[in-house]
Amino acid sequence: MPHHGFLRVAAACPELRVADCPFNADRTLELLADAEGRGVDLVVFPEMGLTGYTCYDLFHTLPLQRAAEAALAQVVEQSVGVFRGVAVVGLPLAIDGQLFNCAAVIEGGRILGVIPKTYLPNYKEFYDARYYSPAHNAVSREVCVGGQTVPFGTDLLFTCENLPDFVLGVEICEDLWTPVPPSTLQAMAGATVLANLSASNEAIGKSSYRRQLIGCQSGRCIAGYVYAAAGIGESTTDVVFGGHCVIAENGSILAESPRFRPGSSLLVADLDLDRLRHDRIQTNSFNDSRRDFMAGREIRRVRFALSSASRTPALERFIDAHPFVPHDPLTLKDRCDEIFHTQVAGLSRRLSHIHNHGVSIGVSGGLDSTLALLVVCKTMDLLGAPRERIKALTMPGFGTTSRTKTNAHALMRSLRVGVREADIRPMCFEQMKALGHAPFGISLDGVTIDTLTEMLLHLPPERRQDLVFENVQARVRTSLLMNAGFVIGTGDLSELALGWCTYNADHMSMYNPNASIPKTLVKFLVRWAAENEFDGDIRRTLLAVVATEISPELLPPSAEGTIAQSTEGTVGPYELVDFFLYHFLRWGAEPEKVLFLASQAKFDKEYTPEEVRNWLRLFLRRFFANQFKRSCLPDGPKVGSVSLSPRGDWRMPSDASARVWLEAIEGQSE
Repeated sequence: MPHHGFLRVAAACPELRVADCPFNADRTLELLADAEGRGVDLVVFPEMGLTGYTCYDLFHTLPLQRAAEAALAQVVEQSVGVFRGVAVVGLPLAIDGQLFNCAAVIEGGRILGVIPKTYLPNYKEFYDARYYSPAHNAVSREVCVGGQTVPFGTDLLFTCENLPDFVLGVEICEDLWTPVPPSTLQAMAGATVLANLSASNEAIGKSSYRRQLIGCQSGRCIAGYVYAAAGIGESTTDVVFGGHCVIAENGSILAESPRFRPGSSLLVADLDLDRLRHDRIQTNSFNDSRRDFMAGREIRRVRFALSSASRTPALERFIDAHPFVPHDPLTLKDRCDEIFHTQVAGLSRRLSHIHNHGVSIGVSGGLDSTLALLVVCKTMDLLGAPRERIKALTMPGFGTTSRTKTNAHALMRSLRVGVREADIRPMCFEQMKALGHAPFGISLDGVTIDTLTEMLLHLPPERRQDLVFENVQARVRTSLLMNAGFVIGTGDLSELALGWCTYNADHMSMYNPNASIPKTLVKFLVRWAAENEFDGDIRRTLLAVVATEISPELLPPSAEGTIAQSTEGTVGPYELVDFFLYHFLRWGAEPEKVLFLASQAKFDKEYTPEEVRNWLRLFLRRFFANQFKRSCLPDGPKVGSVSLSPRGDWRMPSDASARVWLEAIEGQSE
């Protein structure tokens, strides 16, 4: 049975001899045995795979027609005990005095149904209409094939009873290349997995177009798409076939075979049916389209059940440990370029609208404020405004270290925004005295700021907890910025998810270009900017910022003056936080599945399963507890697939309970 909503599928390209049906049936059975050994639930074979697509006028001969049907019967009978999933094979069938190009769906020793090809290409090198009748010429809705009476037609969907999210629709080759493919209608009728039996020949540039077509169709249909193409065993009298097999899911190519390989091959990947269900439920326009296209269309559902035998836990699918950060360097470079200029475009539009090119921004020497400052500088350049209009402030407090302060000064100086420093300690000191607050239990009576600063350096670890002390500093900084001008926010998506921001402090601004960028991506954006947008002293400073430990620097540094407050030590490693955020928010994954995916992403090399579970537990608690901070976020551009804007992607009650999700984690640990 598929694990955590995954369905293992395969596109098969068997070794083939044209018109040698017994040989082709044997090769088909061999690949089914191979698929069984790899835990595959659905195997799709090429168009006319039992005869060969290039038999041409031989299709009209009775011996080939009988041999094809006998080969189908052989596969149906001998696959029992060899393969426990669903197989889709191609062959010609003579029905009602006509010959149809067909796909037969097989499971458990029976033929579930037969689907004829809808659109027959009859242009350039294709002459399908010479050999076959199109599906709309069919008369019968049931046919006798291989001694079985089975449903026949293009209105068939195959529904798995013990995995309801697995609903199979089938089309054949040219069907995909038409303006409204049958798979589009099948998807609107409920099909989540689409199979295409193809004999698409090769020509210069055709493979890339084919790949794009398959990916786009899977995305348009919010479905998995398994495309199996005829290989080099076909006749090469006039054309050559490459065996180009592709498996796609919701717009993404999961697996693709090399072309022109000798022998038989099996391309395997795992489809995530949970993801498909999530996006279909969420995308109301997909379901609305049924009103326009499915009214009056009858769909027949054929039911079957998959074997409940266990499968191997390892996925035939790449699970990215850093889903927000493309692992391909060229893709990452393009992604960073697009995001950065999206940020610049958003901020420039806002500043143009309010006729105000003067802004204020806090520069801490950390990642987030650095990225925001770079965006502001490039925005001013785009608007033709001098960078002197940027009121950049570095505001050292009780926790500021010399490293971040030095980086902040160097950054402001090299970016030509002026170096402005405001020591916030006196203001914080007076506010704590006014509140009657004794930071870390230290009475402020008769204590000077310098004395307090020195005392804080020697606090033992068990006493380094004081939320008021932290919040006072954060709010003083925001107060200064608000009084200075139009405030540019710096907080990122990961901090918003965790509530790792002080309400009405770093939580608030007048526009935040970083609002939908996760922390793991912020680091790469700063590095990308260093390597592609800036040089000299700016580049060296940016790389120094990237190498600095992430910290809010609101608690006292160590006695040596180094960072003692580690963000990741408190809220979890950001690579885990962003992994949780992506799968929880983008795909609605349940906690058990998130933990499973984390193990597949090889996090077990860095963390124990219990550590991952504990960090996920903390993530969920913080996420549910801090919605009130996200409910009043300032404006900021959405740049990726995940956003927490209350006006955009995420609306959630601030008092929602996390119980269901937390109990699922506890159940996973048993």
